[in-house]
Amino acid sequence: MAIVVEHDKRKHEILQKSLDVFIDEGYEDATFQKIADRCGITRTTLYIYFKNKHEIFLGSIKELLSELEESLIIIIKNKDKNSEETLREILMCITDALENNKKLFSVLLNYLIQLKKSGVDTNERVRRRVVKLRHVLSTVLIQGIQNKEFREINVKDTNELLYSLLEASIFRIAVLNQDNISEIRSALNTAVDSIIAH
Repeated sequence: MAIVVEHDKRKHEILQKSLDVFIDEGYEDATFQKIADRCGITRTTLYIYFKNKHEIFLGSIKELLSELEESLIIIIKNKDKNSEETLREILMCITDALENNKKLFSVLLNYLIQLKKSGVDTNERVRRRVVKLRHVLSTVLIQGIQNKEFREINVKDTNELLYSLLEASIFRIAVLNQDNISEIRSALNTAVDSIIAH
């Protein structure tokens, strides 16, 4: 059992350190050797944990999303806040994560462009990665409606609106190189204002 725990711990450490390599070097220029060097291990040892660079990159992204999802679950479980406060905190938590990982989103954008060129359905790939996030948003919206805090809104459409604003944040960060996404934060708060029951 201790061997499994150590293996998982080392794998987690590799994923965290490799994320820095992808951010510093970009997806194309990040190599197995650079990742191994950053982790202080040999390439041979790295192959024990991962088959290729692609697997490491996806694992790093998944780990980052898992950490974000854990933060969102903590926010949802806080019963001291009403649905409006919970929704606003979730949206700000997500925009903070986007803002704190600017370089990563540039790397991710380039990665998705490469996938698209090779004929991969990038929409499906992204959709699978954000399904939990969308579920969290829907859960809070439904609770707000049930608690009469939100108007009788179309949950699917409202989820799409909020998610689209978050995608706009990523576009501004990854493509337009904007450091400040305060306009997106303001737009998200305006969207929440529009669904509050009066």
